[in-house]
Order: sequence, then C-alpha cells, then structure tokens
Amino acid sequence: MAISEAEAIVMDVLWREAPRSAEEILAEVGPRQGWQEGTVKSLLNRLLKKKAIKAERDGRRYLYTPLLSREKYVSQESKGLLDRLFGGRVAPLVAHFSEQRKLSKKDIAELRKLLRELDDER
Repeated sequence: MAISEAEAIVMDVLWREAPRSAEEILAEVGPRQGWQEGTVKSLLNRLLKKKAIKAERDGRRYLYTPLLSREKYVSQESKGLLDRLFGGRVAPLVAHFSEQRKLSKKDIAELRKLLRELDDER
C-alpha cells in the first residue's frame, strides 16, 4: 500500500490517538501544513479507499481509526527505501550515512550493540 507524504501526516495523527474526527485532525495539522478542511477530507477519503483507515459514524460526523499499523507502514517504507536506493542491502545504507557524517556517537554505539545482539542470535 503506497501512502503519500501528506497521507502519512494524517496517519501520524491517527497513530498517536484514535479515533479522531476530520475537524480534530485539521486542528492539529492544518495550521502547520497550511491545509484547509477540504484538503484533510480529501486525504481521509484517499486513505479510506486504500483501506488504511476506517470511518465510523458518530452523530453528524465520522471518526477515523487506522487499519494500517505504524509498524507495518515503517516496515514497508524502509524495505522500499532499501530496495530502491541500496539494492535491498543495509550495509550500503549505513555506509552512506557514515560518509555524510550523519551518524552520532550514540547512533554508532546503538549499531554496535545491535550487531553484537545479532551475532549472539546466530
């Protein structure tokens, strides 16, 4: 399921707290994104068609809840990034960030810990 950047902003609101109405989502992201009510409702409709969210009637409004979990979305996006840019391999990704000096000492320590844990599992 392909989720656009704008749709991901709406999903992030719902992942933090759901169910939410279109008005609540607009109040949270509208000022920051410069979005109007129509924009948020269009994004919600696109997410409904993709079955990433569901809508339940609550009086005169709808409440939206995610069907796609944040974990599944992150997994899909990270796999897509690795496949597109690094041939599905993690090492070139890490090498790229280290060459660009984007890894902090804390990042490096966490990577070392992760590698030790992976080694211990094998």
